[in-house]
Amino acid sequence: MGIVLGANQYGKAENRLVRIYRETSRHEIRDVTITTALRGDFADAHLVGDQANVLPTDTQKNTCYAFAKERGLHEIEDFGLALARHFVEDVEPVRAATITIDELGWQRAQDHDHTWVRTGPEVRTTEVVVDAAGEVVTSGVKDLVILKSTGSEFAGFLKDRYTTLEETHDRIMATSLVARWRYTSTDVEWDKTRTDVRRILIDRFADVHSLALQQTLWEMGKAVLEAHTSIAEISLQAPNKHHFLVDLSPFGLENPGEVFYAADRPYGLIEATVTRD
Repeated sequence: MGIVLGANQYGKAENRLVRIYRETSRHEIRDVTITTALRGDFADAHLVGDQANVLPTDTQKNTCYAFAKERGLHEIEDFGLALARHFVEDVEPVRAATITIDELGWQRAQDHDHTWVRTGPEVRTTEVVVDAAGEVVTSGVKDLVILKSTGSEFAGFLKDRYTTLEETHDRIMATSLVARWRYTSTDVEWDKTRTDVRRILIDRFADVHSLALQQTLWEMGKAVLEAHTSIAEISLQAPNKHHFLVDLSPFGLENPGEVFYAADRPYGLIEATVTRD
């Protein structure tokens, strides 16, 4: 039985980059974290320590910063495609590149020309893969924190000798949503589509009378695919941020669903992918 080198890649992780546009007195800001990963003819680097085909990760970092100036940094999907295409087309040993970008949001303070306040914790994301098979863009959002104070149930579930959870027909439902959707092409209005997908996710979370968080995720994903033919599939990850009713009876007080303990951990983690058949 022989021993061989398996799949491998290398790159520069979490390059923090802030791009300020100063062409007018009203400045613009983009705040991103970029991770590059290259695949190709790098076996000798592992097997015999030969670095002749290795583009340093420091060079990959520098390329991100230089592209932010030369190409501009506007929609992160376009920036990721530009980087990935460069590495595959211009660096001979590279056969495939994956570019992952997280973007932090800022909003103007009092509509000020050069002062902003961080929004969040929500983060906009994209992953761009360029290889011999083509180009694939997957965009998304993470840490989108949403909560509804009613309109959610959890009952009729399987029980065994270890089950202590009581059924409920009125509960708080809260999550810190992670959503990733894969596009069918690169000919997409990125900002417009992302804004509408986010709206749909929040609207369905709010409007669906939920019998389970699983059901809510299905309805959210289905609504996105129905509205956007440019999206092939959407994956949703939703930690169930539990809120437990506090027993106030020791203090002679009733608690008709008004005071809760917000649990940190452990939490239920619900995941689903909604795709086209």
